[in-house]
Amino acid sequence: MESSQTTDEKKAHIEAVELDPNFKFEISKESGGENITSCFQCGTCVAVCPVAAKNPEYDPRKIIWMALLGLRDEVLSSKAIWLCSTCYSCYVRCPQNVKITSVMSAIQNIASREGHVHPSYEAGLEMLKKTGRTVELSEFENQKREKLNCPPIEENALATIKILDETGILKKKEKNKKKGEEG
Repeated sequence: MESSQTTDEKKAHIEAVELDPNFKFEISKESGGENITSCFQCGTCVAVCPVAAKNPEYDPRKIIWMALLGLRDEVLSSKAIWLCSTCYSCYVRCPQNVKITSVMSAIQNIASREGHVHPSYEAGLEMLKKTGRTVELSEFENQKREKLNCPPIEENALATIKILDETGILKKKEKNKKKGEEG
């Protein structure tokens, strides 16, 4: 017997086995995520958010609701979690002291550890691997340093590459890239 549900209705359906009931506790153990379970979905965060006003893809209330429900994979792989401008408008106005800016950072930290890095950070990661910094320094900066009797800054990414290797971020990033290509 064929289902009368449309494709959109099927997407809206969530299977309980897809939920991670411990995800909210994982976030609350992360620095900055301690107050996530205090959110009662009032919408103050969205109402004062300058990013949400310009980009309907970003809805901090929805992200927190999804996290509280246990939609771990959807939250961590969402590009929206990286859109917070850290303006703290929601942070200071939240009636439950959820500290949404900090919660977003906690979620981003978990996502990063699992290799879910927003594409805008890819260039920074490549620069880290190349130079050990996230911004390129030109000869102009070294000329200014010379005038101040400071030593020149040379490209040396060895320590940074060691940190990236020890944290496993490069391997996780590659693993998620392959996973995305397969799926």
